[in-house]
Amino acid sequence: MERDAILVEVKPGLRERIPPLTMAEFKPIRAAEPALRRLKEEGFLLIVTTSQPGLSHGYLSRRELDRMHELLRRVFPLDDILVCPHDEADHCPCRKPQPGLLLEAGFKWHLNLDGSFVISDAGQDAQAARLAGCTSLLVRSPWNGNVHRDLVLDDLEQIAAKIVQLTRPQFEYA
Repeated sequence: MERDAILVEVKPGLRERIPPLTMAEFKPIRAAEPALRRLKEEGFLLIVTTSQPGLSHGYLSRRELDRMHELLRRVFPLDDILVCPHDEADHCPCRKPQPGLLLEAGFKWHLNLDGSFVISDAGQDAQAARLAGCTSLLVRSPWNGNVHRDLVLDDLEQIAAKIVQLTRPQFEYA
């Protein structure tokens, strides 16, 4: 799942959302916790993928980012947090909409990406999901974009419920 706007408050910018750069700005969205607990209870791994170009530009220190992610791990039942430190100009395979972070998660955690879900509010995550073979579920937002996405729902609770519904065995009665 995406970190910014799903698990962490962001500021709206003119063309994109602005992620926090300091611990003082870093505010977890605690309302996300019940949906994440539900997914965890259903046996899902919860892996965060996030692009943080502030690292390569020098306006976000790795120490500050690590402190932010330590807080996220205390607030939410996360299994891993994977970070792309690159800017768009770097053309790296891990910067979304490229699928590199999702492929890394699949390799590291031995995941079947065809049976995996990507949760976000941004079209670039939906593009990465499609390239990696995952199902994309977006929270409705101004950043959804006009790209292919599998489902758009109103909030994280609805997304968690849909994932559980999609993965429960369907029984047929004769």
